[in-house]
Amino acid sequence: MTRFSSFAIALVLGLLPSLLRAETSMIKETPFGTTADGIAVKVYEVSNPSGMKIRLLTRGATLIGVDVPDRDGKLADVVFGFDNIASYESDSNQYFGCTTGRCANRIAKGKFSLDGKDYQLACNDGPNALHGGVKRSLDKVVWDAMPFEEGASRGVKFQYSSPDGEEGYPGKLDMAVTFTLTDANEVKIDYSATTDKATPVNLTNHAYFNLGGAGSPTINDHVLMLNADGYTPVDDTLIPTGEIAKVEGTPLDFRRSTRIGDRVDELTDTAALGYDHNFVLNQAKPGEMTKAAELYDPASGRLLTVSTTEPGIQFYGGNFLKGQQGKGGKTYAHRSGCCLETQHFPNSINTPAFPTVVLKPGETYSHTCIYGFSVK
Repeated sequence: MTRFSSFAIALVLGLLPSLLRAETSMIKETPFGTTADGIAVKVYEVSNPSGMKIRLLTRGATLIGVDVPDRDGKLADVVFGFDNIASYESDSNQYFGCTTGRCANRIAKGKFSLDGKDYQLACNDGPNALHGGVKRSLDKVVWDAMPFEEGASRGVKFQYSSPDGEEGYPGKLDMAVTFTLTDANEVKIDYSATTDKATPVNLTNHAYFNLGGAGSPTINDHVLMLNADGYTPVDDTLIPTGEIAKVEGTPLDFRRSTRIGDRVDELTDTAALGYDHNFVLNQAKPGEMTKAAELYDPASGRLLTVSTTEPGIQFYGGNFLKGQQGKGGKTYAHRSGCCLETQHFPNSINTPAFPTVVLKPGETYSHTCIYGFSVK
């Protein structure tokens, strides 16, 4: 055997493990166009051995697809999204599947004071600030992405560094959001952040779910359980009053599994126009992983279980959906999808009685949310 052929064989054998890994990789990366600013966007498709798939977009660290089986094994995509980047940058995008922040939910009049200094944010929801801003909120920036495959899990870690003063927030905030798809059909989202100046931080994911398949006509036939004895009442601009009230005797009592549509019309003439409320979870200890919600579609048999380390969950019933065209030309009708956003409470930065959202230098913000899918 010649020296050359021996070398060639050794080279092939050396490359074989990496070639096999490439052949069996459960993560695919493809281009997804460019933003209006000319920044390239990528989508990552992540699969597990049972056939479940999720799709993740670098713009907004966004969950744009979740394919899960029904009780007969038929796959359907159960989250809202679009087929092109232009639609994600349009007014039709109502935070579909994105990472929201720096401070998710509402801040009263866009104002807060911290360490003796007053801050003014853009008011993009009537008189209030919503979901982090208007131009450089986390849903609108393109994140760095690092796919990974580790044993029985695989996914993508997104990173973004928000400079001091971006969207009016103090401090340089370094963030990571890691989406992991497990063999147990769970989508685990881990958030972390550090800062060089005290700043409010409240990150969440804004996925819209319809377990019958995104584009199904209504969410009102789904059955919901929320592990919450209390909620935070709001004023006419959806800012919490500071009170924590009991859900008992109200249309917000989902402690037992209840069809969403049974009582939603009792809330149509309120400021929320239906369900759009923060629920105070029954946590044994602050920061402890807690079962927050179960969402069930009797027609398909799909069951979504939500667990989190956060003290609250925002249940939003799609009251502002307006019939926009989504993936595959499907229509996202009024109340055809719902969000279950694990979070700290709205306007916590201005409400000392609520769990704090202030992150200080030397501390690490952390938050875990698990969306687990099964059938029954």
